[in-house]
Amino acid sequence: MAELKSTDRVVVVGAGLAGAQCAVALREGGWRGPLSLVGEEPHRPYDRPPLSKNVLLGKADRTAFELDWDELDVRLLTGRRATGLTPGTLHTEAGELPYDRLVIATGAAPVRLPGDDAARVLRTIDDSLALRAVLRPDAHLVLVGAGWIGAETATAARLLGCRVTVLEAADAPLPGALPAELTEPMRAWYAEAGVELRLGARVDRIEPGAVHLVGGESVPADEVVVGIGARPDTGWLAGSGIELDATGAIRTDARLRTSLPGVWAAGDCAGYPSARYGGQVTVQHWDHALNSGRAVAAALLGAEAPYDPVPYFWSEQFGRMVQYAGRHGAGDRLLRRGSPGDPQWSVLWLREDLPVAVLAVDRPRDLAQARRLIDQGRALDPALAADPAVPLKSALR
Repeated sequence: MAELKSTDRVVVVGAGLAGAQCAVALREGGWRGPLSLVGEEPHRPYDRPPLSKNVLLGKADRTAFELDWDELDVRLLTGRRATGLTPGTLHTEAGELPYDRLVIATGAAPVRLPGDDAARVLRTIDDSLALRAVLRPDAHLVLVGAGWIGAETATAARLLGCRVTVLEAADAPLPGALPAELTEPMRAWYAEAGVELRLGARVDRIEPGAVHLVGGESVPADEVVVGIGARPDTGWLAGSGIELDATGAIRTDARLRTSLPGVWAAGDCAGYPSARYGGQVTVQHWDHALNSGRAVAAALLGAEAPYDPVPYFWSEQFGRMVQYAGRHGAGDRLLRRGSPGDPQWSVLWLREDLPVAVLAVDRPRDLAQARRLIDQGRALDPALAADPAVPLKSALR
């Protein structure tokens, strides 16, 4: 425990998955010093993936972590928004909190459209419960953005009997996340679910009852949800000395330390240097929040191992499990295992026969095996790997 003394005051700001896991891992690691977990929302720390699934569908009303914070001896400070940071002091709306070690895990905030006050976003448990209350059968829900959150919300809304229209400014779903040659066939998923997907539909403005498109067309809407991405929630760090990148993510070193001594960062708000993929990497997904929160705890307890995992995320949409691991680039070779028109399929991205990323649709074994091979840096025989009947672990070169 080289980093921490028993008297050090540790403050974790951000009570989502990353912050909660950091606090839990510190206790699991044997450290018993004063520990505070600060959250902007009034709720106890909870899990977010169910918000666009079970909570919207009415299968759950809460997703709080099953943790006894009193037993863990974690001082839980909810309803406190961070407003600033000076060395040794976290400033919040409810007053100042002194610290000896600070962990920033404030996550990401949804990107809003100019003047979209008449629209909803889906980020918090309150957002999800409020949206669920208005998703009555035959209500017309218009979703702006055909990304992961748009597809998941459309799936839930259709199951609730809503009419659903998805407006996407790009020419294919999941723009920027995956190549159009892979996402183009996904258009059929929307049609099969009874969702109207309109591509090349650029929003001009949103008003109560309608979404107005560039060009003058209006799309009637009972409810509008904007899901066009999120940005690191780091605006409150202005003037703190914490170095941010162009996206607003906190720059950290290989042990997730920030540019300010005694301050670490984890989760959606943190970027880290990746020797595996080169350059700074920012990931806004559940798996990264879980692992980076625990990695910061390990670093505080003296671990020297760099943080450089194989990124992973998943999405449940239109009755399919879509999983992705790794990180691909424009120059990587695309290798298909089955066709996107098949019920189950996957693709690999290879760099000199080394797998660097995998996308799997209802092929969890491909995802698990490819993720392990990416982590190990094992080369594949492309001819064998292209045969979906051959397990990837049997396609090693």
